[in-house]
Amino acid sequence: MNGWIAQALWCLDRRQATVLITVAWIQGSAPREAGAKMLVSASHQWLTIGGGHLEWKAAQFARARLSAGEGADRWIEALPLGPALGQCCGGMVHLLFERLRESDRGWLEALRAGQQSPAGCVREVGLGEAGVAPWVRVWVPDETDADFHEHSAQPDRLLRPDPVRGCLTLRETVRPDSLHVVIFGAGHVGQALVHILGTLPCRVTWVDARDELFPDAVPANVMIEATDTPEAVIDEAPPDSCFLVMTHDHALDQRLCEQLLRRDDVAYFGLIGSQTKRRKFEHRFRARGIAPERVARIVCPIGEPGIEGKQPAVIAVAVAAQLLRLRAERSRQVAAPVRAAEAAH
Repeated sequence: MNGWIAQALWCLDRRQATVLITVAWIQGSAPREAGAKMLVSASHQWLTIGGGHLEWKAAQFARARLSAGEGADRWIEALPLGPALGQCCGGMVHLLFERLRESDRGWLEALRAGQQSPAGCVREVGLGEAGVAPWVRVWVPDETDADFHEHSAQPDRLLRPDPVRGCLTLRETVRPDSLHVVIFGAGHVGQALVHILGTLPCRVTWVDARDELFPDAVPANVMIEATDTPEAVIDEAPPDSCFLVMTHDHALDQRLCEQLLRRDDVAYFGLIGSQTKRRKFEHRFRARGIAPERVARIVCPIGEPGIEGKQPAVIAVAVAAQLLRLRAERSRQVAAPVRAAEAAH
């Protein structure tokens, strides 16, 4: 999830002295994956690298450097996750600390732009040793970048020695979140769902003609589309998107459903409503000559089975759980051929 980029730029815009903390290398068991991030200022912190004493200690290191106002802007701390930190993971976590300054705006802006490309982009951080000055650079990798792909093959270790430059180098890939969710409707359920999805690894397009219903501020991974032509959003959405139709108007719901049924590349298609609403819509679609197997793709009622309730927050939790299950299933499908190839060797 790439909300840290927007948050870091937000801190720079407000001249708020901030340290970016990245889990750079994991040895053994750890509460978060390599690449997890946290931002720390003198009085606030955003995101998480795993909570507990590890996170408290990391924030302490960051605030001590901010308070001192001196020392390197980038450095590594290795923290064992044992009795000393009151944690029982038993591993070792190497954290990269980066004191953000106005001079960092360039690579942050480049990351924000580059992450939108299908392949994403790479951030490389060099930690100066043997007279080498620290640096940060961003680029888009290609299929011939063997060194990059070797790095990518070890997801628990972003930090490695660079014998050519004589320093330590961190490389991480920043990609668009694979789960793209399009929500039609800014009513109570839409509001509750966006609140949850704003904390999850996904991209959200939130659509409604009633501009006044949208809040003044939305999470960094949410884009508002206040439009009178929501069907166009369906046409423009990328393949494998997830769609949720939950507007205030059944006639509009039907139009959107018919538009969605024309696409063959939808990952998930949910329609808010009861079994009665589903049967009525099925009858209308049959009357319009839409094939039953297409109509069967509609998820209605929406939400993970077993989570029951009509309160907006309950529905939102059930839908978020359903989307996360879908995301996990897709990840397993992608990983299966890779595991098979590794086993063959």
